[in-house]
Amino acid sequence: MSCSKIFSGDLPELTYEVIKYFQNDYSTLYSCLLVNRLWCRLAIPLLWENPFSIRTRNYNFIEIYLRNLNDDDFNTKLNEYKIVNNSLPSNLLFNYTKFLKYLNIYKFILSVNKWLESFKGLIDICMTIFKIFIENEVNLHILEIENLNDYYHTCFDNILELILKNTKFIHNIRNINLFIDSASDYAYSSNSSKYKLIRNRISQIINLQQNLKKILISDNSFPLYRSLLLSKDFNCSNTLNMIIFYKVNFKFLNNNIFEQLNVLESIHIFYCSFDNNFNRQINNLTKPFKLKSLLIDEKSQIGSLELLLQKSGDYLEKFGFGPSLNQQLIELITKYCKNINFLYFSANESQVTCQIFNLIENIKQNLNYISIYVWYDYLGIGNRPSSMILQNLGQILPSKLEYLCLCLYCIKANDFEVFLKNSQDTFIKKLLIYNNKGQDILPPIKNYIMKKKRVKYLAISDSYCESTIFGSFSYNTKELISLKGEVNEFKLYNIEVQSYSDLSKYPENNPFLPKQNNTNYTCTIVKEGFYPSKNIICYTGIQFKISDNYSVTGRGEGDLRHTIKCEIEYESDGRPVFRIWFGKNFKQYVIESKESPTKAANEYLRRKNPNTHVNLSGIHVF
Repeated sequence: MSCSKIFSGDLPELTYEVIKYFQNDYSTLYSCLLVNRLWCRLAIPLLWENPFSIRTRNYNFIEIYLRNLNDDDFNTKLNEYKIVNNSLPSNLLFNYTKFLKYLNIYKFILSVNKWLESFKGLIDICMTIFKIFIENEVNLHILEIENLNDYYHTCFDNILELILKNTKFIHNIRNINLFIDSASDYAYSSNSSKYKLIRNRISQIINLQQNLKKILISDNSFPLYRSLLLSKDFNCSNTLNMIIFYKVNFKFLNNNIFEQLNVLESIHIFYCSFDNNFNRQINNLTKPFKLKSLLIDEKSQIGSLELLLQKSGDYLEKFGFGPSLNQQLIELITKYCKNINFLYFSANESQVTCQIFNLIENIKQNLNYISIYVWYDYLGIGNRPSSMILQNLGQILPSKLEYLCLCLYCIKANDFEVFLKNSQDTFIKKLLIYNNKGQDILPPIKNYIMKKKRVKYLAISDSYCESTIFGSFSYNTKELISLKGEVNEFKLYNIEVQSYSDLSKYPENNPFLPKQNNTNYTCTIVKEGFYPSKNIICYTGIQFKISDNYSVTGRGEGDLRHTIKCEIEYESDGRPVFRIWFGKNFKQYVIESKESPTKAANEYLRRKNPNTHVNLSGIHVF
C-alpha cells in the first residue's frame, strides 16, 4: 500500500504521517523546518496548533497574531502599550492563526501577560487576539477552562462572553477539559454573583456542543457537569465516548449519568473519593462500566473498591497507587485485573513486599509501562527496599517494555547488576533511573545495557548529599546527559541519552495526572516581620522579583504543604547562588544551584515528593 502511494505521487501524504509522530516533540519539529519546503509546510501547523502550552522564554509569537491587523492598527497597539517592535515582516509565509486547534484560556491569558510584562493593556490585547481567532474562523478541537485568580477574572469573563456571542468558534470542539477546584471557590467567595455568572457561561458553552467526544471533570466542576449530563437537552449522548474524573467525590453520583451515554467507551478515575453510594450506583447499572484507568491515593476507601473491581476489572488497563501502598488493594488488583498494561506505584521502603512482585508477574503478559518510586522510611523500619526490588524485579519482567522508570533510594551497585543480569532477555525502549544517594551504577549499565543494545533511550540521575560550611547538608544532582564523553559513547551503540525530566514525561496515551502543570505556590514574605515596599518587591501576577535574601513560605498543591526559606547570595565575582533551606529551623538541609532558581526549586520538589514529574519553569520566589 505504501509503495503504491509512493509511485502514485502521494509522497507528501506519507511524509505528513511520519511527521505527525513528532506532534509534541517540539525540538524535532523545529529541526524539520530546516529540511526542505515540504517538511516545513507540514511541520508548521503542528507547531502552531497549541502554541500557548509550549514552554518558552520568548513570547514574541503573540505579535504574529497581531499581524492580522492592518499596519496602522498594529503599530497603534504596539505604541499604546510601549511594546518593542521586533521587526517581523509584514507579509508572513503562513496564516498561523488558522492552525490553532487546542486552547487553554488560562494559558492564553498568561502568555499574553508574559509578553506584555504588565497588566496594562492585558484585556485589550487578549480580546483583540480572540477576535482575530474568530474572524479567521479557527477550527478549535480542544478547549480547556480552568480556575483563574482575581487578577484575570475580568479578562476571563470577557472571553467567555465573546465565545457565547460567536458560537461558531466552538462548534467543532471534541474535547472539553474543565478544572474548577476549591481554589476557585475561594477566589470568588467575595462576590457570589460573579462566580454564578462564570458558572452559567461555562454551562452554556458545554450545552452548545454537538460533537463532544471527551470531557474531564474535576472536583468542583462535578455538580455543574452532573446537571448537564442528566439534562434531557444534553446534546452529546450519542457522541461522548470518554469521561475522566479527577479528584471527584462520588457522594452524589447518579447512575443515570452513565445510562444515557450510548457510546461511552472508557472511564478514567484519578484520586477520587468512594463511598457506599458509589457502590450502589455502579451495582445498579444496566450497562458495562468500562473503567480503563484507576489511580488511587491513601484517602480512598479500599472496601468500596472491591465491587468496582469485580464489575470492571477486566476493562482496567492503567493502574496506579500512592503515595502509600495498601496490601489489600494489591490483592484485589491481582485477583480481578488481568489486562493492565501500565503500572505505577509509590511507597516508602517499609511497604515494599512480595505481593508487588506477584502482581507484576500476574499481569506481565500485557504490561508495557512500569513506574516505581520508593523513598526513605524516616521511621527507620525499612528493609533495604532497593535491594529487594532489584533482586526480584528483573526475572519477572516481560520480554519487551516501552517504559521503565525506577526511582529508588540507596541503590547498591551489586544489586543493580543482579537486576540487569536477570532482565537480559528484556528490551526496554525508555529506561529511567533516579539513584537517590546510591552507588555508581554506570559500569554495570555499560556492560549489560550499552554493549548489548538493550534500550533505545536512557536517562540516569544521581543525587547525593554533602556537608556544607554552614553545618548543614546540600543535595546535588548529576545526570548522565551532562557527561558529554559518556553520551557520545552510548551514541556509538545507537542509544540516545536524554535528561531525566524530558524522558520522564509520561507517554502520550497515559492519562495519569492529567493536570501535571497544576502545581501552585502561594508565597508570602516573612523576612523581619514586615512587607517590603514596592521598590523591593514587584508582583506582576506572573512572578515575584525579590532582591537578595528575602525569604518566602511556599504552599504546595493539595496536601503537600511545606515551609521553605529561599535566598540569594552573591559570590565575590558577583554571580548569584540560589538556595532553598528546609528542615528544622530552616538549617537542616539546603539545596543550591548556581544556574537558576528554577533548578533549585525543581530539585526541592523532587526531594520532597518523588512523584513530581513536572519540570517546573518560571518559579521566581527568590
